[in-house]
Amino acid sequence: MTRTMLHRLARVSPTVAFAGTLAVLLAGLFLPGIVGALLLFALAGGLATLTFTTWPVQTGVTRAVRLALLALLVVAAVAKTL
Repeated sequence: MTRTMLHRLARVSPTVAFAGTLAVLLAGLFLPGIVGALLLFALAGGLATLTFTTWPVQTGVTRAVRLALLALLVVAAVAKTL
């Protein structure tokens, strides 16, 4: 991820980020088949990128929670494709 993109993400309001993520998550869960799965995979890719970009500054508990959520999101996306 480029430094410019990280600075841009840092300026996003936490409320806006939460609402946008929630909207994509709900759309991925409720849209049928591959369309919903693609949204969930895209969300998982974004979460994975942010998780591993910020990995050095996170505590062990935060890392574990993020990895668990990432795994759960990938499982949901794979289940959606079946």
